[in-house]
Amino acid sequence: MTTTTKPAAPVAAAPGRRPGGGTLALRQGRLEITQFLRSRESVVFTMGFPVIMILIFAAIFNDEIAPGVSYTQYFITGMIATGLMTVSFQNLGIWIPIERDRGVLKRYRGTPMPKWVWFAGKVLMVVAIGIAETALLLAVSVALFDLTLPDTAARWLTFGWVAVLGVTACTLCGIAISSLARTARSGSAVVTPVALVLQFISGVFFVFTSLPSWMQQVAALFPLKWMCQGLRSVFLPDSFGAQEPGGSFELGRVALVLGLWCVIGLVLCLTTFRWTTKRDG
Repeated sequence: MTTTTKPAAPVAAAPGRRPGGGTLALRQGRLEITQFLRSRESVVFTMGFPVIMILIFAAIFNDEIAPGVSYTQYFITGMIATGLMTVSFQNLGIWIPIERDRGVLKRYRGTPMPKWVWFAGKVLMVVAIGIAETALLLAVSVALFDLTLPDTAARWLTFGWVAVLGVTACTLCGIAISSLARTARSGSAVVTPVALVLQFISGVFFVFTSLPSWMQQVAALFPLKWMCQGLRSVFLPDSFGAQEPGGSFELGRVALVLGLWCVIGLVLCLTTFRWTTKRDG
């Protein structure tokens, strides 16, 4: 006589648990990165523009601006700072108005997801793309233009805190300036001119001390100038500090100004950010 075995009773599924805030933030960050990579225009502009500018300017200008320091070395440090500003300030300032105009932010606000998770997703996207872009710029500069990487832990540490403070300030300012754009189309018109002007007056394309004094004073009010100066202390010889306006790299002042801009950017975000367009109320 054959015996049959009854199939085991299905195990009751454990009650679903809502994911924690950290899990939600990671998922949102992954979503933001995926959306960024799917936008070819954003990838080409954000990742490719600094590389193209390095190739163009390095091919045109190859003179020494100080003993042992070529223009190319100087320019590369500025483009690394510009790349970090582009992926944070410029990218967020352009794309958030698009999401607001399409009603994406309004729908996010209507979900049970904590609002801070959306901001965390943007920050994670900026960090991930910023690291990738910096690595790309360093690889191109080392391979093609003999850029010397930092050779001490202290210089790498300086590189780290300048990048972190600079990206934080630019991210917060990018979120804040996004509220000035009335429509999706006006985001680029609001942000791009500001970014370009800052690049020209902050010592990215030209040696900072060769600029008019009034222009240097205006640039000193904004983060990009201090990001460039901090990165010059990492990639250029210590002796080049004497060429800076203050006679040194002034890393203490770099940290102070960038930290102050982090506070200013946070205050602006808290007081000006809008989830809906003005026509939606």
